[in-house]
Amino acid sequence: MHPSSTTTCTSLLQELQIIWDEIGESYNERDKMLLELEQECLDIYNKKVAKTRKYKAELQRSLAQAEAEIASLMSALGEQVSLSRKKEGSLKEQISTVKPVLEDLLMKKDLRWKEFSETLTQVAEISSNIAGNDYPVSSGPEIDESDLTQRKLDELRAHLQDLCKEKAIRLQKVNSYINAVHELSEIMSFDFLKALSNVHKSLNEFSKAHSKSISNDTLARLTELVESLEKEKHQRLLKLQGLGRTMQELWNLMETPMEERRRFDNISSLLSVPAGDALKKGCLGLDNVREAEDEVKRLNALKSSKMKELVFKRQCELEEICREVHMDVNSDAAKQSLVELIDSGDGDLSDILASIDSQIEKAKEEALTRKEILDKVDKWRHAKEEEKWLDDYEKDENRFTAVRGAHKNLKRAEKARSLISKIPAMIDGLTTKVKGWEKERGVPFLCDKHRLLEILQEDIVLRAQREEEKRQFREQKRLQGQLATEKEAKYGSKSAKKKPLGQSLNTDNVTKTPIGRRIGNTPGRSAISAGKDFRESGRGNAAIPLNYVALQKDD
Repeated sequence: MHPSSTTTCTSLLQELQIIWDEIGESYNERDKMLLELEQECLDIYNKKVAKTRKYKAELQRSLAQAEAEIASLMSALGEQVSLSRKKEGSLKEQISTVKPVLEDLLMKKDLRWKEFSETLTQVAEISSNIAGNDYPVSSGPEIDESDLTQRKLDELRAHLQDLCKEKAIRLQKVNSYINAVHELSEIMSFDFLKALSNVHKSLNEFSKAHSKSISNDTLARLTELVESLEKEKHQRLLKLQGLGRTMQELWNLMETPMEERRRFDNISSLLSVPAGDALKKGCLGLDNVREAEDEVKRLNALKSSKMKELVFKRQCELEEICREVHMDVNSDAAKQSLVELIDSGDGDLSDILASIDSQIEKAKEEALTRKEILDKVDKWRHAKEEEKWLDDYEKDENRFTAVRGAHKNLKRAEKARSLISKIPAMIDGLTTKVKGWEKERGVPFLCDKHRLLEILQEDIVLRAQREEEKRQFREQKRLQGQLATEKEAKYGSKSAKKKPLGQSLNTDNVTKTPIGRRIGNTPGRSAISAGKDFRESGRGNAAIPLNYVALQKDD
């Protein structure tokens, strides 16, 4: 105990004894109060000891924590630190020795963590660019604080270097592709920036070269774009070379002057250019292609118009040959087919012309084989026309009147009767010829789109019907004459005086329509409508009218 403290306590105790003496306090009370005083002092000491013990424990815990943290930092940083402290020294001395070491390690950790953070951030950004992420990395990198060694940092930095190299290579490829697209755009005259924007919007931002997309997808699309443009360039070159050669041929054919040809010198110059050689700016633009196509189209139109004239002329010649020999030909459809074939460009005009010439030769050969039959058909048709005229002539009641030209009609009527009598033989001869012709060639003989044998057969049937009508009329006439004779015999001359027989018959002709005439007209008209144009031209189609004068001659 400190001497001053003992003196103070003794003096205080003495003063306390004096006060008790003055008070007259009993010794028991004095002992009791002294015991209480000692207990109070003991409590104070106990509290102080407990507090001091607790403080010591805190110091020990702080020292242990510091040592543990130093050990952890040494492990994380991969560094070894020697602690020159004495185990027998006080706690505060040990802590004062450990504290600087801990602070130094913490500082090193902070510096190392920043280095890790910067390196990982760059790695994440480059990896994001390579992966094709359009948005920058927003969150900070995740750092494993248990391994902040220099070795780990060196590995990250090596990885970063590899990524930087890969980024540089990719960026070089992107720039190479962009340059290729730019060169092709100048040759082919298309929108360079629009083509790049279709690949990735960052590629046309020249002020921000580092922001260009270098992802696998971008590189693949750039590769595809350049390949497609190279292919298009090759196709356009071949197309323009083909158009140029075609123009040269057509110019030579049309004898186009050099002044007109000079307008297409840019296309003519491509004829001798290999596919791999450098080309002039804009020489493969779509405008040049369209201009060349229009020129070829114009030249072909000029050539086509000249060739068309010759083709249609020969077609008309073919149609005329067919028409003369009554062969089936559809001139309108044939001309329409020729126009469509020429306009479509599917057929070569020279081939078309050669085909028409071949058809003309075949038509001429066919005409020779049909000539004999057609000559007979013309004679038969002429006979039928005369037969029709004779029918009309015999209907005229004034044919015997003395008028101008009446004698000529009488002579023609006699000749017509002679010619009409030969019609059955004409039909038989024609039928035999046509059957032989069809047997030889194995096809029906058509005349103005109708089979000639059918036309002849119909005429035979109609002629038989007409003969039957004539026979019926003659029979009717005979019965009428017989009836008139019986009446005359029965009634005598009284009836004869009133009206002679000839006059009665003529009156009967005017007032009555003979039964034979009604029968004859009906079938004849139906046959005419059924025979169409060719059969309408024949006289056999018209029904023979009933004429008493003419029929009396037959009797």
